[in-house]
Amino acid sequence: MEQTDPRTWRRDPVSAAGGFTDLATSPFRADRDRIAASPFFARLGGVTQVVSAGGAGLLHNRLTHSLKVAQVARAIAERIAGSSESAELAAKLGGCDPDVAEAAALAHDLGHPPFGHLGEQTLDRIARHRFGLADGFEGNAQTFRIITTTDVRGPSAIGLDLTTAVRAAVLKYPWARLHRPDPHPSAMRVPPRGAAEPEDAPGTGSSKFSTYSTELDDFRQSRAPFESRVEGWQQTVEASVMDTADDIAYAIHDLQDFHRIGVLQHAPVAAELGEWIDHALELASLDDSTLDAERRRPGRSLERLRRRMHAKDSWIVDDDAFASAVRRVRAELVDGLLETPFDGSNEAELATAVFSGRWTSRLVDGVLVVPSPSTRSGHVSLRPAQWHEVQVLKFVHRRFVLLRPDLALHQRGQAGLVSNLVDALDAWLGDRDEVYRLPRRLHDLVELAHAEYSELARTAPELLVGATREPVSGADAVRGLARGRAVIDFVASLTDKQAVTLLDALSGRSTQPWSDSFVL
Repeated sequence: MEQTDPRTWRRDPVSAAGGFTDLATSPFRADRDRIAASPFFARLGGVTQVVSAGGAGLLHNRLTHSLKVAQVARAIAERIAGSSESAELAAKLGGCDPDVAEAAALAHDLGHPPFGHLGEQTLDRIARHRFGLADGFEGNAQTFRIITTTDVRGPSAIGLDLTTAVRAAVLKYPWARLHRPDPHPSAMRVPPRGAAEPEDAPGTGSSKFSTYSTELDDFRQSRAPFESRVEGWQQTVEASVMDTADDIAYAIHDLQDFHRIGVLQHAPVAAELGEWIDHALELASLDDSTLDAERRRPGRSLERLRRRMHAKDSWIVDDDAFASAVRRVRAELVDGLLETPFDGSNEAELATAVFSGRWTSRLVDGVLVVPSPSTRSGHVSLRPAQWHEVQVLKFVHRRFVLLRPDLALHQRGQAGLVSNLVDALDAWLGDRDEVYRLPRRLHDLVELAHAEYSELARTAPELLVGATREPVSGADAVRGLARGRAVIDFVASLTDKQAVTLLDALSGRSTQPWSDSFVL
């Protein structure tokens, strides 16, 4: 069967010709089904969103988060399709199919390792500093690696062989860490969100990116149908839908979670927002050093947010819209949801559902398609009022949950666990007497990575050069890179519980060799 629509191109002609059985007739619906059937998708039920749910069922995990993002993404895409003006503009920019947006939303967190963003940061540090991997580790790039390479449920057992439209829609940050495209978006006067280098790590490349060097061929093919529609550094419309839906879901359900378990308290949030509302002009007059010295006092953190928004997002920030957003969040979150502690009653459940439904509807209704967006935004964005509201909601989550010392204590322990697990697996790989008893999955990943890095060393060695600018050459260097990438791939594919169980076994703390929580 000839593939006439470039958005439906697949890498494997057997799949395109019907040699691989899909239940759905729509190619995009088939992609959605392939993602939902992947074990990488199922494992998200055991991966932390912020803190482990521990089986209580009260907290979102990466699976329930992905399902909600998919729900919001489909709603946004259907609204765009239902507006003739928006639909016409989206078509000119490359298209906006609800099935594509939903599939990308389901897939967007496949690459998240155990313990959420904490695990991501730890694996990146280890990948770059210990194994010399120029690409390091990034959850979005790992997602793209899974759907194109390491998942074996596609027709050729190499990735899922998704259509170009869905693969492109997964690329939230459509560039590599260091080398592609050229010129790299990190060099732009106002880089796209995530493209700039971390201030504390110059020379390491973009802080966020969606492809490793090993997947550049798939990356180019995925982006090819959109080359004349959007800029090389811009998301496709469907990727922008997914990204916006992710922001909306994250802004709402994490607040619900920590209200449920009593972490997000009424008094400190009320004090912060109320102080800023009552003394906005006075706080605005403080110099930065005074504001920093008084950062623990109510209202100061919110004022710092306002100034940071002016510095980074001058294309949309507006003080009146910001003030209105703070007042709305105080009225609906502080004086509404948080005023009564969650006690598990029907009334408490109803209040939570009403809060979630009202905010989701309001934010989705604020979505619009923009023909020429700022470099800091995609073609699908929120109107100024809703954009500011999302910033304030996310601020509340960060200030009163993520920055808590007790959470930091918990996460430092998890970081140590991930680091120790990498050490133990790397030592196993280096033990010649035990190499034949490696976990089969780890063995397969070593062989895959060795083939990839051997090919890159032969055809594009510049892609293997990181911040040290030291060239990679020789069989030993290639084996080292392959070994590192394989260990990182393996650890990133575990659930939280599997990571704990495996480290216990490797550390001699397990009392039995067989466990239903982990299969080697």
